Amino acid sequence: MPVLPDYPFRGLRFSHANGLSQHYLDEGARDAPPVLMLHGNPSWSYYWRRLVLGLRDNYRCIVPDHIGMGLSDKPGDDRYTYTLQSRVDDLDALVEHLIREGAPERGWTLAVHDWGGMIGLAWACRRPERVARIVVTNTAAFPNPKGQRLPATLRLGRDSKLGEWLILKHNAFVRGAAHWGVKRPMATEVRGAFLAPYDTPDNRLSTLRFVQDIPLGPGDRAWDLVERSGRELAQFGDRPMFIGWGLHDFVFDKAFLDEWRRRFPGAEAHEYAQAGHYVLEDAHEQLVPAIRAFLQRTG
Repeated sequence: MPVLPDYPFRGLRFSHANGLSQHYLDEGARDAPPVLMLHGNPSWSYYWRRLVLGLRDNYRCIVPDHIGMGLSDKPGDDRYTYTLQSRVDDLDALVEHLIREGAPERGWTLAVHDWGGMIGLAWACRRPERVARIVVTNTAAFPNPKGQRLPATLRLGRDSKLGEWLILKHNAFVRGAAHWGVKRPMATEVRGAFLAPYDTPDNRLSTLRFVQDIPLGPGDRAWDLVERSGRELAQFGDRPMFIGWGLHDFVFDKAFLDEWRRRFPGAEAHEYAQAGHYVLEDAHEQLVPAIRAFLQRTG
């Protein structure tokens, strides 16, 4: 593993019932209010590093790497079913383990990005009593507000053998995200840290399966869960919500931000005109203090 700038953390492991080991961060005092941070594809817990550093003095920051991602096990299809439902089940098992070990049953802040939104809010709909606040960054937890429209690069990876070959053999999705997901180019060491867990074709399987699992309609296996979560989101209208959005995101664009605002008109929303999909890379100087202030005001 190369140098990981701003990631001075000692990770922990949780063994699932299927024998797979999931890596996660657990930073801060054990009796502090928990903040659960969920990454998307093709990033990993490294995406949240600056928010962890900015919160761990007063909050307990719990940041898992999804199975197949980051420093977690990277099984083949014979050992793991790479679906949204599996991700939600994994998260539920991890949180219940932490609660058995002494974490509070209630009062969790849920912070999400990219696929983390669909995973995290589906979990929240299963365990609404756990969630006290929600922090949203460039993500969705409802069907695509643009219907079947999908950027050509994602459609290529989702629906073609060529896209599969590019993602597995040439790491195209991870490399592309590190380049096109920011407005401010990543430093060489930071870019290397984002790419590091996906150094072989076998280690990139999850990045492909995530793309292939993008739900666009009733025929897609993740559709029912996303559609149901979208219907049930209204129950969180009484919870404080923070939205931090990079406006230069070619996937989660203004249409997704507008949908969040339509559903949660009382949310505190911050737009970052010079930030892309990896909004915590481009705008961390503004975003981390804003999230901290939100947590302090709503605690």
